[in-house]
Amino acid sequence: MTTSGSSIISALGAGSGIDFIKLASDIAAASFAAQRDQITSRQTALKAQVSAAGQLRGAITGLASALGDRVRNGDLAPKPELGNAAVARVTVPPGTSPRGSYSLEVTQLAQGQTLVSRALATRDTPVGEGTLTLRFGTVAGASFTADAARAAVPIAVTSTDTLASLATKINQASGGAVNAYVATGPNGAQLVMKGREGAASCFVLEAASVNDPADDVPGDLSYLGWNPASSGGELRATARDAAFRLDTVPMTSPTNRVTGLPGGFNLNLTATNVGAPTTLSFASGSAAIASVMGDFVAALNDIVGQINQLAAPVGGELGNDPGARELRRDLGGLASRVVMPGAVGSEPRTLGDLGLALNRDGTFRLDSARLNRSLEASPDAVAAMFTAGINGVFATMDRFARENSLTADPSSLGGSLKRYETQLASSDARLAKIAEQQDALRTRLTREFTASERRVSASQSTLSFLRQQVDIWSARDR
Repeated sequence: MTTSGSSIISALGAGSGIDFIKLASDIAAASFAAQRDQITSRQTALKAQVSAAGQLRGAITGLASALGDRVRNGDLAPKPELGNAAVARVTVPPGTSPRGSYSLEVTQLAQGQTLVSRALATRDTPVGEGTLTLRFGTVAGASFTADAARAAVPIAVTSTDTLASLATKINQASGGAVNAYVATGPNGAQLVMKGREGAASCFVLEAASVNDPADDVPGDLSYLGWNPASSGGELRATARDAAFRLDTVPMTSPTNRVTGLPGGFNLNLTATNVGAPTTLSFASGSAAIASVMGDFVAALNDIVGQINQLAAPVGGELGNDPGARELRRDLGGLASRVVMPGAVGSEPRTLGDLGLALNRDGTFRLDSARLNRSLEASPDAVAAMFTAGINGVFATMDRFARENSLTADPSSLGGSLKRYETQLASSDARLAKIAEQQDALRTRLTREFTASERRVSASQSTLSFLRQQVDIWSARDR
């Protein structure tokens, strides 16, 4: 970098013969070398501690996350088996654990009302001016009973409205309760209207034409009106509920998507099997639970191995870290942690009841005999420990990970990580400050050396002048 001092020195020809620019830079660097080296060394140690603490925190949060995924979506999720797969699709929402077997007989599928209007010449034929009103309720034979809880839907029809634009207005005004479109066939263009599933989703069309009296001919809005007792239009499908028997008990649903069944499973009915009930069963998850516990123990031992390495008293990045010590203590008490506080009697309540056992060296092992005893004595209670509710193995490990990741707790791993990161940021700021101080010293020294160079140059100039004068005087004396 060129300064005003260095420019002057160059102009004067560096009369002293010394490189004051390099000298100023070297002196400034040497003045702060000890501080800078100390902070840099500390930064290296802090970065290693941040990495080690982050590694351990990632290991425990990763274990909790992986366990949650496996509970919700993996082999622990109950797998339904349906004898006649064509009858229904079975789903099990997260957090539920249906067990046992059921007989299922679907006697009727839910469907929506389908109404086809009388034909007009084309989809662009005007339908006539007036008001078309949709009313919802139930149909029984030639009678219609309006649902008082559902408001009627009036649709203003103008003189320019066609069959196509009327279909659009019906879709918009009904909010999806009726899906209308125009179909063109051999008889002309017809308005097709389809309602939602369920017996209570029947609808009628009340047409109030501006013509008085209404003509009931194409081009008059009354031509499109319909009710069960009228001859206008054609009812192609009547709205109805789904009907089925679960373990011979008659049940109904307004849609083919049935919820709230025993154990929490859902059905999507797809076909009937009248007189031929099929079997729906949920197999025991004992093998899957044993597999998960084995993987769980292996993952915990991996974390223990990382702690032994990273928190070793000699050479470990976290050798004297309070967060690492706390994590080690928490792992030591993990087997006795209560997983199901609401367990009654001899039902399993701790991770130890699921076979998690602690060795003397701090590692874990799976006590298969204890796990099998719990599975044999209380299979449903064990299964409930592997759901995604507020209690259970996943909830326990999730809380465990959160407790050890709390940045507000200075004795936790999260608190240690925050402390190291804060100290690292402080070291960066201190190095930046030292750089500023070093540059300021270099600038000051350059300025002082420049002044010295000026004085040296002036002295040399005076000396040269005196020498010239002495030589002149000496010549005269000869």
